[in-house]
This record gives sequence, C-alpha cells and structure tokens, in this order.
Amino acid sequence: MKEPKRYFVLRDDLHIPGRWHLSIPDVDETGREIDPWQFKDGVLVKLEAAPLLHLSRPGHALDFTLTGLTVPLVHGRVVSLFERLGLDQEVQFIPTRVEGFTEPYFILNALQIIRCIDDARCEEVLYWLPEDNRPDKEGQYRDITGLKIDPEKVGDANVFRLWGWTVVLIVSERVKLAMESEGITGTRFSEV
Repeated sequence: MKEPKRYFVLRDDLHIPGRWHLSIPDVDETGREIDPWQFKDGVLVKLEAAPLLHLSRPGHALDFTLTGLTVPLVHGRVVSLFERLGLDQEVQFIPTRVEGFTEPYFILNALQIIRCIDDARCEEVLYWLPEDNRPDKEGQYRDITGLKIDPEKVGDANVFRLWGWTVVLIVSERVKLAMESEGITGTRFSEV
C-alpha cells in the first residue's frame, strides 16, 4: 500500500533572534491603497504598481516571512526554487518593494484553495453561525485547533490555502524538503 502524501502548514519562524517584522501590504509604491485580503483569494492578482512593505520592526531579512494578515513574502531565492520545482502554475509571485532593501522580494500568492480540512481528525473546529451575524462567513471555519487535512482530497497540489480557513498556507512534503535543502531562512513547518 502506498504511503499517503504528507502536508505541512508553512509558518514564519518567530523565534529567530533579531529578525525583521513587516507591515501589512496595504499600499503600493505610489502610495495608492491596495486590498491586502486579495492575496488569500486563490486567484491571480493584478496590480498597477508594486506593493510597498515597511518594517514594523527592523532586523535581519529572511527568505520567507509572513507579513501582517499572514501574507507570505519571499526572497528571489524562493522564486527560483519554486520555478525549478515546476510550481509556476500553483503560485503567483508579485514583485514587491521592501522599504530600505534593494534585493528582490515577492508576495507569494497561492492560486488554489482546496476543501480538504478533516474536521473529525482536528482537535476542535468552530464554525461561523447565523447568530454571529456574519452572513459573509456563515458555514466557514471560525477557529481550528489541531488542524488536520485529508490528503486524499488534495490531488497533486503542492502549494495551497484551505477552503474556509485561508489564514494558513499549506505545502507538500516535496516543497518542505526542497526549502530545507536550499537553506531557506524564516520557515517553520507543522504537519497537518
């Protein structure tokens, strides 16, 4: 019997001493406001100018960082790695300026949202209910503890967000191992 594929939440390693912290990507380099939530919709994003990120706490730059609202920012090294892995159909890399830095940085926009949360295997799931008065969220996840997904529902995806719980970015074991092998800084992985 074939081993099931393994998947991981890709998180920001907040325990790196002296690391930087970045603002929410809510303005572009011309000062125009942009909607930071659009980077969690699982669709191509078209912008008139590059998003501009400010340092909310100066420090050492990382190859992978979650900005405010958990929007992933990656160094050009990550873009090259994902291109070598053939993942260009699963992600969009949006050129981004980081104030005070000249190196190439990109917002990683996952282009797939997959309905694969395994409610029964999670420690606890809470849903938005009618009495919460949020019809835009009703039926979606309000909170999840001990997140688990059903790998059978993922198909061949390597990078995606979860339907109803887009606050996390999921990567396959293949991506995790490649990022670790490449020495990509700032990452922390939790199996789901």
